[in-house]
Amino acid sequence: MSQSNTKTGPVVMPCGADLTAHADHLAVLSHSTGAPQMILPASLTAVALYLILAGAASGENGEFQPLTPDRNVRLPLIGTCNPGDTLVIANPSVSGQPGKVCALPTAAGTYRVLAIAEEKGVAGQLVLARPANLGLITVTA
Repeated sequence: MSQSNTKTGPVVMPCGADLTAHADHLAVLSHSTGAPQMILPASLTAVALYLILAGAASGENGEFQPLTPDRNVRLPLIGTCNPGDTLVIANPSVSGQPGKVCALPTAAGTYRVLAIAEEKGVAGQLVLARPANLGLITVTA
């Protein structure tokens, strides 16, 4: 059977950084010399396809939920949003924003769409969202 070593639902993976204070944030599957590890997104275009359920210290195992469109999730929101808004990775270079989402900015740039808001959201809220890996969107001025 070719699909014998697959998993559904949450996965346990080593943390490549201290993720203890980052429950509900987005995570990126990376590696260290070929060994898998989870880290926070480092760019607006990072492929952040996991939700941190239980972070851990660097090198320790954490628990992560793969983002799939058949299950909505709650994501930490920067700024505000409305139902149907496209949610993208918040600016990871701003303190307090790595692993969070925001509504698609109007500022020129390239952003990775990860979800669609399913409710109105305010800053700091865990907004209900439907994962939708729609790829990159480029906003022009």
